[in-house]
Amino acid sequence: MIRSFFFILRLAAAWFGVFLLMAMLSSATPGLEHQDTSPLFIIGMLVVAYVVTNAFSHLRRVRLIAGHVDRGTLANRHRRQIEVPFEAGEVFDLLDAAIRELPRVEEIESARDSLQVSAKVQRPNLYGRSRTDRQGVVRNHSRWTRNQILATVTPGEDSGSITLICEPETGAWSDWFRVDGGTNLENAEAIVRAISRRIAERRRTERVSTTRTVTEKELAVAKLSLLHAQVEPHFLYNTLASAQYLTRNDPPRADIMLGHLIDFLRRSLPRTEDAQSTLGDELDRSLAYLEILKLRMGARLALQIDVPEELRTIPLPPMMLQTLVENAIKHGLEPKPGGGTVWILARRNDHRVAITVADDGEGFNSTNAGTGIGLRNVRERLQLVYAGDAQLAVVANFPNGVAATISVPLVAREESSYV
Repeated sequence: MIRSFFFILRLAAAWFGVFLLMAMLSSATPGLEHQDTSPLFIIGMLVVAYVVTNAFSHLRRVRLIAGHVDRGTLANRHRRQIEVPFEAGEVFDLLDAAIRELPRVEEIESARDSLQVSAKVQRPNLYGRSRTDRQGVVRNHSRWTRNQILATVTPGEDSGSITLICEPETGAWSDWFRVDGGTNLENAEAIVRAISRRIAERRRTERVSTTRTVTEKELAVAKLSLLHAQVEPHFLYNTLASAQYLTRNDPPRADIMLGHLIDFLRRSLPRTEDAQSTLGDELDRSLAYLEILKLRMGARLALQIDVPEELRTIPLPPMMLQTLVENAIKHGLEPKPGGGTVWILARRNDHRVAITVADDGEGFNSTNAGTGIGLRNVRERLQLVYAGDAQLAVVANFPNGVAATISVPLVAREESSYV
């Protein structure tokens, strides 16, 4: 209450001092010393009454906007320091958009390189109708009826700091004689609210995106697990049946076959402590599988392995190499009366590794085309794990058979940990 009283008293005293000075100058001017100053006195009293009325209106609006009255809210000029946890460029975009959304804003000057924004804002006619043109646009551009906004973004390490100044377009001396009706306080609060709203919206978007990403990863894990589980069970049944037969007729070979089967199953079972596999692990699994097939097929199956030792440690999704080997046997060599050879090769090219499984079997034909589930699974898993940065190419081998090549980056993406 006392602060409001002194605020009104200051304005009244400033205007009273102006008219008192005018009266003194009038009385000291030759030829005007005997002139009646009562009209000047009456005008002065009317002006002071008008100023006091505006001051009361200013106090009332400030209390409505801010909820309280103090030295800071009563002032015509307002400064805000806003810390935003975004990079300076993003902070500038938030600030620029918030200023452009202000009502009656004009003459916006936005300098992205210097991270500065300035604008003029027409003051509303708070207690009457503004004179407008036919388009309904306020055309009173007097400096006494406009405010200005000056804003600067100061870059931080991982954030930006906004310095916001809202003030009348006139000089600071005018604050002794005029009030802005709380319009600059209103502009400052409006910009702060707009920036806070946009930050909250950005946070909500990030939370939704994070939730969606987690859900997508969980779906990817479930899908990869399903694809991993799509291994034909007939191999296990046939191997056990062969082992049973050899147990009665050739126990040493049965023992060798069961040893390879145990090795194959041990390498095929999921490992909860480390679900990620390597080319070396997958090669060992495939070799255990092929050794079992050699016992079953005999001389009809030959192997050629050429995988450099330094490439055995590269990450590779489990069962992918195994799928290509199974295709080479099932669709290439088993239908061929004389059997043939399976090649497994690996080569490094710059930052990529190409892994090829080839055979000299029946090749592409309608009788052994199969369902295509295995190759489709390989392609889907490559897409899920490497997000388009890996490929599977299946071509005819020369002179007979098929060659399937997987090309993967030397360093796996983060997603490969979910395989």
